[in-house]
Order: sequence, then C-alpha cells, then structure tokens
Amino acid sequence: MRDYILLFINGREHRISGANAFIPVTDYLRGELGSCGTKVVCAEGDCGACTVMLGRPPEDAKAEKLEYKPVNSCIQYVFQLDCSHIVTVEGLKLNGKLNPVQQSMVECHGAQCGYCTPGFVVAMCSMFDQGKPLSEWEIRDGLVGNLCRCTGYEPIVRAGLSVDLEDWSSFETLYPSSKMIKQLREARRQTAHIKVDGKELYIPTDVKGACEYKSKNAETMMVSGGTDVSVNMNKRGLVPDRLLSTGNIEGLSQIVRQTENGREILQVGARVTLAEIEQYISGLNDELKYILWVFGSPQIRHAATLAGNIANGSPIADTPPYLFVMDGEIEVTGTNGKRKIKMTELYKGYKKLAMQSDEMITRIFVPLPLKNEIVKLYKISRRQHLDISSFTAAFRLSVEKGRIVDASIAYGGVAPVIMRLPKVEEYLKGKMLSLATCTEAGKIARDEVTPISDVRGSKDYRLQLAENIFIKFYHETAERELVCQ
Repeated sequence: MRDYILLFINGREHRISGANAFIPVTDYLRGELGSCGTKVVCAEGDCGACTVMLGRPPEDAKAEKLEYKPVNSCIQYVFQLDCSHIVTVEGLKLNGKLNPVQQSMVECHGAQCGYCTPGFVVAMCSMFDQGKPLSEWEIRDGLVGNLCRCTGYEPIVRAGLSVDLEDWSSFETLYPSSKMIKQLREARRQTAHIKVDGKELYIPTDVKGACEYKSKNAETMMVSGGTDVSVNMNKRGLVPDRLLSTGNIEGLSQIVRQTENGREILQVGARVTLAEIEQYISGLNDELKYILWVFGSPQIRHAATLAGNIANGSPIADTPPYLFVMDGEIEVTGTNGKRKIKMTELYKGYKKLAMQSDEMITRIFVPLPLKNEIVKLYKISRRQHLDISSFTAAFRLSVEKGRIVDASIAYGGVAPVIMRLPKVEEYLKGKMLSLATCTEAGKIARDEVTPISDVRGSKDYRLQLAENIFIKFYHETAERELVCQ
C-alpha cells in the first residue's frame, strides 16, 4: 500500500505525501514547484487560465502510450491525478525553443495582458497534438473553455490558423511514454492511503475495495472528475474529512454497445468521461451529443463523468432528463453485490439518492432512440456553454402516421428533483402531433410543475418555459413528421 501520490510533471517524477495530496494541482505547481506559468483566476474551471495537459495510461495493457487531454488544474486536486503525467506551459518548449503554437502566438500578437495566454497555448497545443491543421471552427470550439478578458480572440484564432506544423512535436515526442508508463501502471495497481491532520484519503484499485471502505466510513465523499465537488471545496468551504478517489479503479472505463428487445443500449462505465461519451455517440444520437457539447468546455468534459453528474443529484443536471424519458437505469454495487435502479426511482428528494452508504454507481445503461421515436433535449441557460441550467426538458414521442402512440416527458429545474410529467404523457397518448395538441400539453405541464425562484430564474419564468417549450418542440419536429408521412 502506498502513502503517497505518484505524479510525473513535465517528465519528472514527484512523490507527493501529507497535506500536499489534498490541495489543488495549481497550488502545488505554483507554491511547491514555482511553476507559475499556470495561472489561477476563477478557481471554478470557467476561464481556462489553469489549463494543463493530463496524460494517463490506458486500461488496455497492450497500449503503450499515455493518452493526453486538457483539463482545468484549478479544480483537479493532487489526489485525483494519482498515477498520471502533467504537462504545463513550461514543459512545451523543445530544446529551449518556443513550440509552433507559442511562436505563432508571438507573431500574431495573440497576447495582450498575457494572463490568459498560457491556458490558451496549452489548450491549442492539445488540439494540434496529432500534427494536423485545424479549421477556424475547430479552433474556436476547442477554445470555448478559455476566457480572454482583453478581447484578444481574433489574433488568438489567427495564431491558431497560422501555426507552422512542419516543426511540430507531439506530447509523445516531448515526453516518451516508455519512460513513465510502466511505473505509472505498477503504482496504479497499489492502493493508496494517506492520513494527515485528521483528513484521510483512500484510492482503491477495485470496486470491492471502494465499497468496503465506504461501508466502514459512511461519511466518505467519493470524487471522480470532481468538476462540482472541487468548486465547492475551492469556493464554498467544503472540507471533507474522508475522500475516496475512483481514479485508479479498474473496469469502469468502458462503453459497451448491446441490443435488448430491439433497442440498442450503451453500458457506460462510471469512470467514462463526458467527452468520451460525446465522441462515442457521434452519429448515433445527435440530441444527446449536443447536450454534452453544451455541458461545459473541453477541459470540463475531459474530467467530468456521467456517473458524477447523476450522483450529484441536482434538479438542473443536464444529462438525467434524457435518461428519465428513455427509461435508463444505473447499476450500483455495494458489499452485498450489484443491483439496478431505474433513473425515475433514483432521486428521493433534493440531493437524496436511493442508494446505501456502501454503494457506488458502477455502470449507467443509456438506451438509444428507435427509428419511430422523436427525441428532443433542451437546456435553457443564460449562455450556451459553461453555464448552469435554469430549466431543462426532455421529450420522447413514438409517432405513427402523425399520431402519438406513446410519450415520455421530463423537466428539470421545476421541482426539488428532475421529474416526469405523467399528466402530460397521458394527455398526449392517442393525440395527433399538432400545434393545438402541443399548446394544450404546455398548459397541462405548467400546472404540473412547482418551480421556485432563485438566482437563475424566477418562478414565473420557469412556469412560462414549462409551457412554451412545447411550442418550440412542435415547430422543431413538425416538418420532420410531415416529411415522414
């Protein structure tokens, strides 16, 4: 058993123990190593000034290279990144020379005050890691998570379009995996347990170990991507006495596609990130892909997990409404074995889940739509990306010759938990899919929900959304249905 966190940073080994295991990566980089190129501004994962590249060994034992993804190091704590390699802006040079992205930023005057520049550079390097040129849209999309307060976006994008890839060196070239991957994998097979100043950290290697620890320590806080927990730790005074990281648990990183009763279902492991799901379902489910795309920035999606979004229990979570209308399920595992819970039965109240203290989510069963089903997902927020929802909605309708055979409707942000709308669903069955039908359904939905006012929207605003979203749904689907007929 280890009593330290193993990290490689810019190719150098670090064994981190004691209190340093419980601090944000940015604090360790800046305070302990003096690597101040990685900036801290928001400490919430919103601005991207803290972007670093995170390299992890794949679970496939035959894979010989680390897989690199950009993440926000301000909301990644040291313990979360055990057995990985971090590349900071200081580690991007090759033989003391600026790399092509850095050089292009200089030549295109991509920096004004310069505070955000390291984050932009690292994020852009992640996009060019394959050594291929990018379109303007790809650059802008990849930089969604990087905020420039000096309005320097045009020269930054121009710098991306002007990168000379002739001398490009990938992260694998800069830091050959062969020098790290064996040691990282060996360490990942060892449980890590750190105790200091009344705080305790446990990093198990398997589900059994995690459940046994939780059974003895009911107040343990589990952390996977940490994109919500870490914000609470940074900004809201959350100081857990016991932490359990899922980062080294084997067998939770796969997506398996299967067919049951004519419907395709994805089995998503609890450690699968939203970015991995987004990539996997491209072409399979455009609605869910879009909801994942607006979930946050690339840096957020490369860390956040579907299991974490579900376990958080928020009534405005972005992904559960889809699982509600598609009759999704989760698999939970505890000391007494595995069991399935329907998504519609998971939430017993605000942030209260139908799970035992020793249980953890191990898989999510994500059904895909059938050909005769209309599925639409909506997220209403003040901005498109990197914002918390004010209201969410999910629609699944089975339609034959213009008539609604079956309907499943779920709303978020209108009650203490995400909710299905049984009165609306009952009304819709057997009706023609028409503007009149949707208008009336909206009125019924308005009466079926009980929203409150908060900083993201008033009660009246949400009531109006509950009604009007049906009109939007009709106009976005009617043309398709007319063509199908």
